[in-house]
Amino acid sequence: MAGLYIWLDVRIMLPVFAVYSSFLETKIFTSFRTNVADEITLLLLIAGLGLIVFSKEKTETQNLNLARTKAMVKASVANTIFLLFSILFVYGSGFIGALVINLFSFPIFYLIFFYFLKRKAI
Repeated sequence: MAGLYIWLDVRIMLPVFAVYSSFLETKIFTSFRTNVADEITLLLLIAGLGLIVFSKEKTETQNLNLARTKAMVKASVANTIFLLFSILFVYGSGFIGALVINLFSFPIFYLIFFYFLKRKAI
Protein backbone atom coordinates (compact mmCIF):
# COMPACT_ATOMS: atom_id res chain seq x y z
CA MET A 1 0.00 0.00 0.00
CA ALA A 2 2.84 2.40 0.80
CA GLY A 3 4.41 1.77 -2.61
CA LEU A 4 1.11 2.31 -4.38
CA TYR A 5 0.47 5.46 -2.40
CA ILE A 6 3.88 6.95 -3.23
CA TRP A 7 4.32 5.88 -6.85
CA LEU A 8 0.75 6.05 -8.13
CA ASP A 9 -0.37 9.07 -6.08
CA VAL A 10 -3.45 7.20 -4.80
CA ARG A 11 -6.34 9.42 -3.75
CA ILE A 12 -9.30 8.06 -1.77
CA MET A 13 -11.63 10.93 -1.01
CA LEU A 14 -14.00 10.11 1.84
CA PRO A 15 -15.87 12.06 4.49
CA VAL A 16 -14.11 11.76 7.85
CA PHE A 17 -14.86 12.87 11.40
CA ALA A 18 -12.15 14.93 13.05
CA VAL A 19 -11.81 15.77 16.72
CA TYR A 20 -9.29 18.47 15.76
CA SER A 21 -8.18 19.60 12.30
CA SER A 22 -5.93 22.50 11.41
CA PHE A 23 -5.19 23.11 7.74
CA LEU A 24 -6.29 26.45 6.34
CA GLU A 25 -8.65 26.92 9.25
CA THR A 26 -8.98 25.22 12.63
CA LYS A 27 -11.96 22.91 13.06
CA ILE A 28 -13.05 21.03 16.18
CA PHE A 29 -15.51 18.10 16.19
CA THR A 30 -16.37 18.38 12.52
CA SER A 31 -16.79 16.25 9.43
CA PHE A 32 -15.21 16.98 6.05
CA ARG A 33 -13.98 15.23 2.90
CA THR A 34 -10.28 14.44 2.63
CA ASN A 35 -7.83 12.00 1.09
CA VAL A 36 -7.65 9.08 3.55
CA ALA A 37 -5.04 7.08 1.59
CA ASP A 38 -2.19 8.26 3.84
CA GLU A 39 -4.09 7.31 7.01
CA ILE A 40 -4.93 3.88 5.56
CA THR A 41 -1.27 3.39 4.59
CA LEU A 42 -0.04 4.24 8.10
CA LEU A 43 -2.70 2.04 9.72
CA LEU A 44 -1.72 -0.93 7.56
CA LEU A 45 1.99 -0.33 8.21
CA ILE A 46 1.54 -0.13 11.98
CA ALA A 47 -0.83 -3.13 12.04
CA GLY A 48 1.62 -5.20 9.98
CA LEU A 49 4.54 -4.27 12.22
CA GLY A 50 2.40 -5.10 15.27
CA LEU A 51 1.62 -8.54 13.85
CA ILE A 52 5.32 -9.20 13.26
CA VAL A 53 6.39 -7.88 16.67
CA PHE A 54 3.79 -9.85 18.65
CA SER A 55 3.97 -13.12 16.70
CA LYS A 56 5.63 -16.09 18.36
CA GLU A 57 8.46 -18.14 16.95
CA LYS A 58 7.81 -21.75 15.96
CA THR A 59 9.75 -22.92 18.99
CA GLU A 60 9.78 -20.48 21.89
CA THR A 61 12.61 -20.87 24.40
CA GLN A 62 13.68 -19.06 27.54
CA ASN A 63 16.56 -17.51 25.57
CA LEU A 64 14.07 -15.99 23.13
CA ASN A 65 12.10 -14.46 25.98
CA LEU A 66 15.30 -12.91 27.31
CA ALA A 67 16.16 -11.66 23.81
CA ARG A 68 12.67 -10.10 23.51
CA THR A 69 13.12 -8.29 26.81
CA LYS A 70 16.58 -7.02 25.89
CA ALA A 71 15.32 -5.94 22.46
CA MET A 72 12.43 -4.04 24.06
CA VAL A 73 14.82 -2.16 26.36
CA LYS A 74 17.25 -1.37 23.55
CA ALA A 75 14.40 -0.25 21.26
CA SER A 76 13.11 2.06 24.00
CA VAL A 77 16.54 3.63 24.41
CA ALA A 78 17.09 3.95 20.64
CA ASN A 79 13.65 5.49 20.12
CA THR A 80 14.21 7.95 22.97
CA ILE A 81 17.54 8.98 21.46
CA PHE A 82 15.83 9.41 18.07
CA LEU A 83 13.15 11.63 19.63
CA LEU A 84 15.69 13.71 21.58
CA PHE A 85 17.77 14.17 18.42
CA SER A 86 14.63 15.22 16.53
CA ILE A 87 13.63 17.72 19.20
CA LEU A 88 17.09 19.29 19.29
CA PHE A 89 18.00 19.36 15.60
CA VAL A 90 14.86 19.12 13.44
CA TYR A 91 12.50 22.08 13.04
CA GLY A 92 9.34 23.06 11.15
CA SER A 93 7.57 20.57 8.93
CA GLY A 94 10.59 18.24 9.17
CA PHE A 95 9.75 17.77 12.85
CA ILE A 96 6.23 16.67 11.89
CA GLY A 97 7.87 14.14 9.57
CA ALA A 98 10.05 12.94 12.44
CA LEU A 99 6.93 12.46 14.57
CA VAL A 100 5.31 10.42 11.79
CA ILE A 101 8.46 8.29 11.53
CA ASN A 102 8.24 7.82 15.31
CA LEU A 103 4.93 6.01 14.79
CA PHE A 104 6.73 3.01 13.37
CA SER A 105 10.34 3.50 14.47
CA PHE A 106 9.87 1.69 17.79
CA PRO A 107 8.65 -1.61 16.23
CA ILE A 108 11.41 -1.40 13.61
CA PHE A 109 14.08 -0.83 16.27
CA TYR A 110 12.62 -3.71 18.27
CA LEU A 111 12.69 -6.09 15.29
CA ILE A 112 16.26 -5.14 14.39
CA PHE A 113 17.50 -5.69 17.94
CA PHE A 114 15.46 -8.88 18.44
CA TYR A 115 16.66 -10.60 15.27
CA PHE A 116 20.24 -9.51 15.97
CA LEU A 117 20.05 -10.92 19.52
CA LYS A 118 18.29 -14.05 18.25
CA ARG A 119 21.02 -14.67 15.67
CA LYS A 120 23.70 -14.02 18.28
CA ALA A 121 22.07 -16.53 20.69
CA ILE A 122 21.97 -19.33 18.12
